[in-house]
Amino acid sequence: MEGQRSMRNSCVAHRGWSGRAPENTLAAIQLAIDEPDVEWVELDVQLSKDNVPVVIHDYKLNRTTNGRGEVKSLTASELSALDAGSWFSPLYKGEGVPTLSQVLDIARGRIRLNIELKTDGIRYPKLEDYVVQLVKDYGMEDSVVLTSFHAGTLFNARKLTGGSIPTGLILDGWRNSLPAELEQLGAKFLSIEHGRLNTARIELLKQAGIQAMAWTPDDERTIRKLISLDPDLMICTNHPDRWHKALQQVGV
Repeated sequence: MEGQRSMRNSCVAHRGWSGRAPENTLAAIQLAIDEPDVEWVELDVQLSKDNVPVVIHDYKLNRTTNGRGEVKSLTASELSALDAGSWFSPLYKGEGVPTLSQVLDIARGRIRLNIELKTDGIRYPKLEDYVVQLVKDYGMEDSVVLTSFHAGTLFNARKLTGGSIPTGLILDGWRNSLPAELEQLGAKFLSIEHGRLNTARIELLKQAGIQAMAWTPDDERTIRKLISLDPDLMICTNHPDRWHKALQQVGV
């Protein structure tokens, strides 16, 4: 990444800077890109009816857009015509559901992406194929990690890329077998609910060469506690400004 300086406890803007703009929109992602200390954006990807990777979290449209029904029942252009901003603030009226291509366009050379593949394995069986192809088309293999709750999807992604794009498992629990499970998947990244982490568990992951990311601490006190566990632990938050303050408070 050009001009990228690595801070301790790298900040990952969760669904973009979603404390300040509607989650998973170009507006929220652009805010993260414009903040020089934020190194990563986390975003969620599904497939439209016409098999275009689109950026939205829920399988249903009603929470974050003025649409109804399921994401997969609309084409990418229909999704982009929805209002995915007004629910957050009238300032963002008309902000649509972006395609992954649009995000790669604004992110390339500026910020790294943690792309969550939103699938249970049955929904969107080819999701990883489409996403991997796009990341390769944009030459962004070195600045992307593909993550999922679904191990089979990660296994496929690894096969498709021969390991050229790193992969990571998402979990909201802990088991001591995790390093072995990740090794079987060829994954070197773990995205884990922040309350599951302690010094011993982080040490176990580090010994196995696994990069850990904690989600989603949103108050400064919790973030301070996490950064005291390990300087390499990545912090995925809706509020990058609070991450910044927490680092300053511990004198970094």
